[in-house]
This record gives sequence, C-alpha cells and structure tokens, in this order.
Amino acid sequence: MSRFGNTGRVFTAGFLLMVGGFYGWSEACAESAVSADGISRAKQATVGILGGPVRGDLAEDVGVSVSVRGTGIHLGGGVIVTARHAVEQTEGSKNVVPETIRVITDDVQELTAVRQGANAYMDVAVYQLTGEPSEWPAAGVELSNQAATYGDEVFTVGFPLGWGPAISFGHVGNPNTFLPTVQSRVMQVDLSACSGNSGGGLLNRNGELVGLVHAIIQTGVDQEDRRCSRFAFALPGLLVKRVIAAVQEGRVPGFSVLGLHVTTVNKDGRWLLMIEKASGPSRHAGFRKEDILLAINGLAITSSAQLKNYLIEQTEPGQSVMLLIRRGEVEKEVQVILGGL
Repeated sequence: MSRFGNTGRVFTAGFLLMVGGFYGWSEACAESAVSADGISRAKQATVGILGGPVRGDLAEDVGVSVSVRGTGIHLGGGVIVTARHAVEQTEGSKNVVPETIRVITDDVQELTAVRQGANAYMDVAVYQLTGEPSEWPAAGVELSNQAATYGDEVFTVGFPLGWGPAISFGHVGNPNTFLPTVQSRVMQVDLSACSGNSGGGLLNRNGELVGLVHAIIQTGVDQEDRRCSRFAFALPGLLVKRVIAAVQEGRVPGFSVLGLHVTTVNKDGRWLLMIEKASGPSRHAGFRKEDILLAINGLAITSSAQLKNYLIEQTEPGQSVMLLIRRGEVEKEVQVILGGL
C-alpha cells in the first residue's frame, strides 16, 4: 500500500476525512447492503488532492515525494468536486482558491485540474481536469435526486491522514444540524473520520452522491488519535448539486435572505418563533417586533433551523414568499421579496 503525507486542516471541530480499509474493501462490502458495483465505481472516481512535498525522511522511507491533503470526487466529464478548504492556499494574510490543483487517481495517475468556481458559503470547489479524457478517472458518480435522511446507510472513499484510497461505512444521524464553518445545514454522520478526507463524496447504497465530507468534531484529546473521530459532518448533496449547477452555468450560486431575527418563546405552553428584529426585505415588508411567525408558503414553521433550511433549499433571491404571522390576536399574511447573498 502506498503511503502519502497529510497536510489537511483541522478546526476546533476538525475537518473530516474518512477511515476505512484499503485492503479488504470488497470484504467490507460483503457485510453491507451497499452495492459492490457502487463501491467500485466510487473508488475509481475518487481522487486525492495533492499538496506540497513531504518531509525528506518520510519521502525516503516510503518512496514517494508528494502529500495528499484532501479528497475529491469525479462526477464524469472531467469534473472534480471537493471541499473549498481542502484546496485553499495561504497567500499573505488571505486564504485563496488556486487556479490549478494536482490530483492523484485510483490508478496512480497524477493529473492537473483547472478551477471552474468555488463557494465559501457552502465550502464547495469545482475543478475541470485537463489533458486527454483517456487519462481521467475510469468512472464518475451521479448526484442523487433524493436527500439523505435519518438512518440511511452511507459510505465514503478518501485519504484519511493522507492514506488511501480508504473506505468507511456508516449511517446518517441527524440530517439537519448546523456548524459555524458553513451557512447551510450539515448532516451528522456516524462514520470513522480523520483529517484528510475533506471533500470526499458521501454516497448512498447505490453509489450516488448524497453529500460532501466537511468536518469532524474532535471527541478525544490524546495526541495518538491523530485527529480522528466518529462524529462527522457532510454538506447535503442537493445543496452541493446546486452549487455545481451554478458554476457550470457560469454564475454565482445565490442564497436567499429574509432579514428576520427570531427567538423562541413559550406561549400558553407552546413554543413559537417570535420576531426580535426585522431588517432588509422583512423590514420593508412591514414586520414588527414581537410578531409571531407561523408559516411560510403554507408550511408550518416550528424552528429557526427549519426556516433557514427552507429559505436555502427551496427559494431563490428575488422570489416572492408569503409568511403567516400572528400580531396580537390577529393572524395575517405578509408578502416578502427575498434578498440575496
């Protein structure tokens, strides 16, 4: 097995990379309901994001002079998607997304890819492989049209701690949670994870992309754990798909802004969302402090997370939405033209 050095980043809730077996992956598949063909295809489609040279003693020890800092996945046609932070480089005081990156394929081919677009809001970067198509990964994966949800069986292929490709199996836990590292929801996943798999695909039992590996929460402090965890997070596939579509159409993906600041209050034993402040589009629409938010476009709203998810995933900037509120004892509908960022 080849060994690669790792240069990936880790937050306080460190960035995620998946653990699995490079040898014995087919045996692991036999114990799982995941399709063997899906795993084989995902393995062929996975690439390592190359960093700089590893330290001299490691290079001499293992016979390689490159390091793998993250993971990406080939969607077909030379399109590589990965996490933005997995390719970022420091220039002065800024983190920038490079114009070109180098990747290594499952059959150990080193290729160059050119940036097509990136989105910090969603931590996604899209690149296009250069060179002859015959040199590109032998397989691509499809983006699933179905959102992953509680208990779904999933797996990932990647380069944990720079090793790989390695495969890890698990299940979706909470598909609707938030981290300070991105503005969208993320999915909590029960998977062995280490620094280095950032940007790797999260795939369902059919081998379709349902998410993109984003981060882990470090649950231990022992230096020997080397930045690994089973408390992992992934960007939802449908949102990743939206960013990719915008990039391929040559536009910046837009996300809606409502401008409501809400808090949860108890009214007669029932927890409701109360408006604390209205700004931007909502201020212009006439919302007032202490209005109670009940629904958006006919969908009952019970939490700020639910409202945020609806706006991000179901609307576009400039779209008109109808919010049902209670002001005093009276219910009324208020129309808002959404802003954007």
